[in-house]
Amino acid sequence: MKKSAFRQFANGHCRVYCAETKDSILEKIYLSDAGPKVSQAVYSFWRWSNTPDLSESVMEKIVGLCLELGINSFDHADHYGRYECESVFGKVMANRTFKRDDIVLFTKCGLCIPEQGKNNYSIRHRNTSAKHITQTLEQSLRNLRTDYVDIFLLDGLDPISDLEETASALNKLKSAGKIKHVGIANFTVTQHQLLANTLQFPIVTNHVNLNVLNTLSLDNGQLDYSKQRYMHAIASEPLAGGRIEKGTDLQAKRVRAMLIELAEKYGTNVESLAVAWINKLGVIPLVGSLQESRIRNIAASFGIDLEHEDWYRIYEAGKVWPD
Repeated sequence: MKKSAFRQFANGHCRVYCAETKDSILEKIYLSDAGPKVSQAVYSFWRWSNTPDLSESVMEKIVGLCLELGINSFDHADHYGRYECESVFGKVMANRTFKRDDIVLFTKCGLCIPEQGKNNYSIRHRNTSAKHITQTLEQSLRNLRTDYVDIFLLDGLDPISDLEETASALNKLKSAGKIKHVGIANFTVTQHQLLANTLQFPIVTNHVNLNVLNTLSLDNGQLDYSKQRYMHAIASEPLAGGRIEKGTDLQAKRVRAMLIELAEKYGTNVESLAVAWINKLGVIPLVGSLQESRIRNIAASFGIDLEHEDWYRIYEAGKVWPD
C-alpha cells in the first residue's frame, strides 16, 4: 500500500510523506529509556463508549487506517466501548489481518464505571487494589485474545487501596510475563513518585490532559517529572475534543485565529498544526477520533517542523488571562 518515503523541503520545513498517498509516515520511538518502542502517535478507543456502531468492520477499518499511517500502538481500557472494545479488537486481531507482534497494546484499569448488564457497580469510582488489578488484567487478556499486554496502566490512584499490595500485584504480573511494562494515567507528580518508589521496575509513561487550550500539565510539573524520569508523556485530547477547530468560546477563537494564520505559512491545516505544537514538547498525542480526516491530520503533524517563536505564538494565544 505504501511506496517509498521521500523528504520535501519547503521554506525550511521538513515533511516526510508516503509517495503514493502524501500522508506522513510515522516512525517508531522509545517510550522511555526502559522501552518499549511505540509509534509517534497512539490510537485510543476511549471515545468509543459513545459509538453507536461498535462492530468488527468499523474497528477493522480504523485499525487498518492507523497501520497504513504507521500508527501501530493501540490504547484500551477494560471499560472502553461500554466494556466491549477489547473483545471486538480481540476478534479483529484473531482474523489475522495483522499479527500480534506487529502492534503495541496498552490497556488500563482502575476507573470503575457502572454499566447495566456488565457489572454491579453502583457509583463511578477508583479501585487499584491488588485483587481488582489482577482480575481486570486477566479478563483483558481473554478479551484481547493475547498472552500479554505491552503496557498496563493504572488509571488514577485509589487513595484507600493498599499501595504496597498494588505494587506487589504489578510486580507479580510482570514477573509472570503477562505485562511487559507499567504506565500510569492521570497521576499527579506526587502520586507518580509514590508508586514509582514501591515498584521493582520503572514506570514508562503518564497519560496527561494536554492541548493548546489546556496547558496545566506544563505548569503543574507533570511534564517536567516525566522528562526527569526519561519517559514520554502521552497527551489525551490533543485536539480538545474538536474545540480547537469548532469551539465558540473566546479562548478557542483566539487560538484558532493564530493557527489559521500560521497554517498558511506551513502549508497545513489547523488540526495538524495544533498537534505539531504538542509534538514539539516531546509528548505523544493520543488519537481518539473515528473521523478519517482527523486521524490523518494528526499523522500529518509529524511532517511539520514548528519554529521556536511560532510555538510561543500559539502558546500565548491559548493562555487564559484573568479579567
